[in-house]
Amino acid sequence: MNKILMSGNNIIAEAAIRAGCRFYAGYPITPQNELTEYMAEHMRNVPGGVFIQSESEIAAIHMIIGASATGTRVMTSSSSPGISLKQEGISSMAACELPGVIVNIMRGGPGLGNIRPAQGDYFQATRGGGHGDYRTIVYGPATCQELADLTMDAFDLADKYRTPVMILADGMMGQMMEPVIFKKPKPRKYSEKFMLKGAGAGKSKFIRGLILDAIEMEEHNWKLERKYKIIVDNETLHEEHRTDDAEFVIVAYGTAARIAKGAIKRLRDNGMKVGLFRPITLWPFPELKLRALSGKVKNFLVFEMSTGQMLEDVRLTLQGYANIEFHGRPGGVVPTPAELANVIARHYDKKD
Repeated sequence: MNKILMSGNNIIAEAAIRAGCRFYAGYPITPQNELTEYMAEHMRNVPGGVFIQSESEIAAIHMIIGASATGTRVMTSSSSPGISLKQEGISSMAACELPGVIVNIMRGGPGLGNIRPAQGDYFQATRGGGHGDYRTIVYGPATCQELADLTMDAFDLADKYRTPVMILADGMMGQMMEPVIFKKPKPRKYSEKFMLKGAGAGKSKFIRGLILDAIEMEEHNWKLERKYKIIVDNETLHEEHRTDDAEFVIVAYGTAARIAKGAIKRLRDNGMKVGLFRPITLWPFPELKLRALSGKVKNFLVFEMSTGQMLEDVRLTLQGYANIEFHGRPGGVVPTPAELANVIARHYDKKD
């Protein structure tokens, strides 16, 4: 198979089309506009493909809710403040158990912020972001190849569990170019366990998120919670890089993990045994794997392009098991591997 050189935003769009996405609705916002432009150009060439530039982010999310209810594979994309506007709709998708893929190419914030890459939306993505007891599966890709693979996987998991799935990347990943190979899409499947009540050949499907009876609402919430536990047990992904002999481990995801790998190479060349633990699913967070690593490593440093959001999940996982330090660069500042290596070296020298 030949590799294709593409930008991150275009890779996500092409992977979605190949995965069977046939309805896209979105509203322009930097730094993900190339994704929307690609869908506008190419969806019209796909049989049954529909592209809509909506009048707002709120309209876009509710458009894909309607299309998803018809059985169509759907996607929307935006960047940080636009995703905030979509939260009510994402909550509704989860409540109605409708599959769909939401892409967030993060920028510096809060508020309108700036268009530079950042990782300040981790809380929003991994805690659901909207109201009520619900979760969304969240992928945190670190390479363009993962953008291709995980976008296709996102559609499969959305169908499998009848739930929204989010791709959480940032402006740097959206703009960078790398050669990728698009894998063959899997046949579309549904799990009987998560099918809507009444679903089946010739039967109508009643889809709703408004449940006025308190007992019925409670049971629906517990049903969702049981599904989320199954996701935790079966869909958690992570990567370990040079942890076999590590005495000090960096925990990072996405672009921050790429920077960390560069820093680790520098430190290894200077005799420091440093490794990387990279969550690929940000929710569910790979806490069991990280805690298992703490059985042999007692010193960790969390590195994020934020003031420390994933840090809370690491603390919940490792509190009492290991020492945890933090280094963050928020607001769109992208540190170099050399800068991070210097920070790690200072903490490495102080380790127990």
